[in-house]
Amino acid sequence: MSDKIVIYQSADGEAFLDVRLEQETVWLSQKQMAELLDKDTDTIGLHIRNIYKEGELEPGTTTEESSVVQNEGGRKVRRKLKIYNLDVIISVGYRVKSRSGTQFRQWATRVLREHLVQGYTINQQRLEEQTQKLAEMQQAVGLLSRTLEQRQLVNDLGRDLLKVITDYSYALNLLDRYDHGTLNIEKTSEPAKFVLDYESANKIVQSMKGNFEGLFGIEKDQGFKSAIGTIYQTFDGKELYPSAEEKAANLLYFIVKNHAFSDGNKRIAAAIFIYFLNSHNILYRADGSKRLADNALVALTLLTAESKPKERDTIVKVIVNLINRCN
Repeated sequence: MSDKIVIYQSADGEAFLDVRLEQETVWLSQKQMAELLDKDTDTIGLHIRNIYKEGELEPGTTTEESSVVQNEGGRKVRRKLKIYNLDVIISVGYRVKSRSGTQFRQWATRVLREHLVQGYTINQQRLEEQTQKLAEMQQAVGLLSRTLEQRQLVNDLGRDLLKVITDYSYALNLLDRYDHGTLNIEKTSEPAKFVLDYESANKIVQSMKGNFEGLFGIEKDQGFKSAIGTIYQTFDGKELYPSAEEKAANLLYFIVKNHAFSDGNKRIAAAIFIYFLNSHNILYRADGSKRLADNALVALTLLTAESKPKERDTIVKVIVNLINRCN
């Protein structure tokens, strides 16, 4: 894929940037982000440092150096300029929460989704090398395209869903079963032994508050406690969600959907979900690798947030199949 330049102009006409589309993402310098989000470069730099310090993103995979020519003292000088990809831009934008940042995210959703759905981000070489999987991959991309169109999802979610497709050994089969409505809950572990209570879950939320500002983690109703209690419901003496995987999937769903916090519902849901998996020795495989990649966790959390109530069973089945013993 050749590099592409897309012109971004804010709704009020004040911000006007050449946005580079390269290596399946967008690249901006710190100065451009400052112009884009209507903040000074020091503020942008502070947010970027915090993003890396907190481990939200890795510098090695989200930054590059670009050679630029600048006018200095009447002469042209070539300098190395650090640029940051879309993951950093979006992360900074959510921390800044300015009107300009909102406008950019709306623009990115529309323009970058077009590039994704049209196939710009599909690795053609990989498809050629794996010709036996071509038909299945086309089916998976078709499903992804429909998902993006129907739910108006942001580009980074679409990319993460593609990552799920390519990262998991049986993901193509899973997506095929999803597409044909034959996806079931299977290959789960023994009945859950660890019991998560509200007090333990709340301690996790409180420990996260130092990393976020504003209304993060402030409960506005009993929805959080209800989400935890719901996964332990029984009917006719039997648990509705007997396995740890089923409990974990429904826990993620209910915390996201209950909107119990003034801010941070998705982040809290993902954190409690991870804690629950780890408490049941599901989070990591026997070789120490993560059963659920970071970007897959983001994708599933966002997909859950965007889903409709009638799609709950399907969302839960997808989550269970990505954390069960087959994966």
